[in-house]
Amino acid sequence: MSNRASDKEKEALEKYLLQFLNIEKQFPLLPGITDRNAIAGLMGIETEELTKLRNHFADSAKDAALELLKEDDITDWLDDLPFKKDDTIVALGDSSTDDLQGWFEIFKNLLNITIEGADFIFINAGIANNTTSEALRRMHRDVLAHEPDWVIVSLGTFDTIRPRFMPKRTLLPLSETWENLATIGDAIKTVTDNPPIWISPQPVIPGLLDEMELFDFDINEKDLSQIRQILLGKAGYIVDPLGKRMGNPPEAWYYLSDGINPSLSGHVNTVRELIKTLATAEEKDGTMASVDFDPEE
Repeated sequence: MSNRASDKEKEALEKYLLQFLNIEKQFPLLPGITDRNAIAGLMGIETEELTKLRNHFADSAKDAALELLKEDDITDWLDDLPFKKDDTIVALGDSSTDDLQGWFEIFKNLLNITIEGADFIFINAGIANNTTSEALRRMHRDVLAHEPDWVIVSLGTFDTIRPRFMPKRTLLPLSETWENLATIGDAIKTVTDNPPIWISPQPVIPGLLDEMELFDFDINEKDLSQIRQILLGKAGYIVDPLGKRMGNPPEAWYYLSDGINPSLSGHVNTVRELIKTLATAEEKDGTMASVDFDPEE
């Protein structure tokens, strides 16, 4: 029996799955995990194919950063970022962070390209489909052990999934999400005096999610809105607190075919909001949001 991926499986890898299949991060202690030939074999493709696809996503992230630099607001905001050029910056998140062409990869390129003498250490601690509980469980290994200067947190979406066999409940109760995020915030304080940076969950497009064979759950905007309400009470920077960066209502152009994960254009929106918030934030009761944020909107 062949271990090679079929044409249909290869198409799924290229168009959707591979950018989230960062197995090395999910199983760092697995024997042979640093062997790219072994990783390619697990996916049923040749090593050269794996390298080519991963390089494609990396190039896309860099190109997106270069396009952002054509915007006057971005270049102005970059001058006002709170980072030092040798800071260690960790992103703790789920699929949108783990994405090989995701917001953190674009953000990394943006800073490395524009900051003179940049000597940043960037650590992508995103793992696809993680809930706040799963992220908290690995926080010491993946975040605190690196003694970061800054931690960006992008979590909560997968806490709110409602299994189709039990749609009356979310995967995690809201009280557990609240406790997890509070603990994550407290843990960040043990390694840095800089405030956490919280990125709110983007909305989903239910119609697209319904058509996705890989998923047997739903995500409701009402549940996501409750996560955003929790973040509004956090000390630190709050990026896109109302969850409108993908449009209001959200536009399908900014999403992959699942209606959950952002497309490259959607990730660009997140980076734009992140840079804007960091550069223009005003503090109120320990919470920092962009100057044009109006909680009554």
